[in-house]
Amino acid sequence: MSSKSPVEDTFISHLVELRDRLVKASIGIAVVCAVLFYWPGPAQIYDFIAAPMIASLPVGSKMIATGVISPFLVPMKVTLVISIILALPWVLYQMWAFIAPGLYTHEKRLIAPLVISSSLLFMAGVAFCYFFVFGRVFHFISNFSPSSIAVTPDIENYLDFVMSMCLAFGATFEVPVVVVILVRMGLVSIAKLKEVRPYVIVGAFVIAAIVTPPDIVSQFALAVPMCLLFELGLLVAPMFVRATQAPEEAS
Repeated sequence: MSSKSPVEDTFISHLVELRDRLVKASIGIAVVCAVLFYWPGPAQIYDFIAAPMIASLPVGSKMIATGVISPFLVPMKVTLVISIILALPWVLYQMWAFIAPGLYTHEKRLIAPLVISSSLLFMAGVAFCYFFVFGRVFHFISNFSPSSIAVTPDIENYLDFVMSMCLAFGATFEVPVVVVILVRMGLVSIAKLKEVRPYVIVGAFVIAAIVTPPDIVSQFALAVPMCLLFELGLLVAPMFVRATQAPEEAS
């Protein structure tokens, strides 16, 4: 006869379920990483990431590697990070599958759209940073650089810069999700958010000045989308609140 209480059995079963979900999420990342290693390969992936910088350098210029094993490690790191980003929907789905059985119907209508929209917005932020921001920022820096300086970026420093910028843009593109959560949880009203709109705009430019390089191009490229996404959150939040009301709230 088992000496475990029903509470202990339930807790252990939840831990087992959490372990299984973490394993499945890790396997998904590993599969994506293996595919990227096979095609197009770490070297080609890094060349793609470095393309905006190479395009801003003088013809024939290349980046440099100051570490002995940097030409090997840096492309590996890039491949792993991109694998995590591409596998993000699968990872968030595993998170959703873990918590969904304990949710009411109206709560499921709340969580599922947030999980999907969060992953899509993060990817959109990273794509916006790469395709729109990098080319303009590197071109601005290249034109500003004195002719007596040979610009030869180190691949590790470049990777750190790219990852921090992509993370900053991916995180700031989550602004609509943050607005929706705040309104849905009743922490702040739409009217109050509209009142503090001027402070939000100032805050967006302050955040952009902190997390981006000290040039006006990248700061505006981050602050303006942040303000627009805040307005998007104000438009979507009321519809989302109505769609995810519990029966007693609706009545």
